[in-house]
Amino acid sequence: MNITIYDVASEAGVSMATVSRVVNGNPNVKPSTRKKVLEAIERLGYRPNAVARGLASKKTTTVGVIIPDISSMFFAELARGIEDIATMYKYNIILSNSDRNKDKELHLLNTLLSKQVDGIVFMGGNITYQHVEEFKKSPVPIVLAATVEENNELPSVNIDYEQASYDAVHALIEKGHKHIGFVSGPIEELTTRKLKLTGYRRALEEANLPFDENNLYIGDYSRYEVGLHAIETFHEKGLKQTAIFAVIDEIALGVINGASDLGISVPNDIEVMGFEDTRLAVMVRPQLSTVVQPMYDIGAVAMRLLTKYMNKEKVENHIVVLPHRIEFRQSTKN
Repeated sequence: MNITIYDVASEAGVSMATVSRVVNGNPNVKPSTRKKVLEAIERLGYRPNAVARGLASKKTTTVGVIIPDISSMFFAELARGIEDIATMYKYNIILSNSDRNKDKELHLLNTLLSKQVDGIVFMGGNITYQHVEEFKKSPVPIVLAATVEENNELPSVNIDYEQASYDAVHALIEKGHKHIGFVSGPIEELTTRKLKLTGYRRALEEANLPFDENNLYIGDYSRYEVGLHAIETFHEKGLKQTAIFAVIDEIALGVINGASDLGISVPNDIEVMGFEDTRLAVMVRPQLSTVVQPMYDIGAVAMRLLTKYMNKEKVENHIVVLPHRIEFRQSTKN
């Protein structure tokens, strides 16, 4: 049997309005009355109905989070940043996994809206015209995290992926490398990958190095195995590359371990640079040099930006670009 606010009021001998004031933390209740109501709540095991409260206040203090891959260390760290700030501002989280599937992303968006969430943090793949149209129709604010919308119409928190990629490849060029491999999952699948490839090409062009498609390995997906297959393919073709830039750390680990299997020394024979700086970067041997993408901060700032929109606070800039840096470890030479 569901215990209602009426049951609590009857048990405590007070009005339902008084129970409501106690539950909602209203200070205008006598201490003795508050104590009586709280004791009745404890005896009956009453739990406030969040949906009913939301209908009354037009707020559910709930935020929806759409994440591409809940098993990913990268997105797990991002989600942690979101959750910590949500807790600070007394919001609850509904976490949904989209598998980076457009139809599923749009379905989850509408499912969360039907649950009367107050706002949504969205992480996904390519933001299509259909995504933008659905987001614009949303009755609640939506903020993108680690997700690029090319026209900058939607609030978002990212780093400068093109510049970060450029900086990583430029650092390898500065070390004297002229044949640098680029290893990625499908380029058209993610705007961030396109930007990383653009940064790679720009670094080569500025150094007057040719862009050679033989130095590219684009896998069918974006996981550890792509790195394994990439180094095997480069090796079979003669391994002209003296350095490899991988678009995520997990791929870079595949390159390092694949090289070890082939008797190729990292960093003596080939240097490897990753992107993200997940915990994997320090778990592999040699430890991975990588672009540091502040995952936790991206999540935390995205959630704080969302709270501003939900609470109608002033927003100075709806596009937030956080700083990146390169962490040199053992997979590159000093």
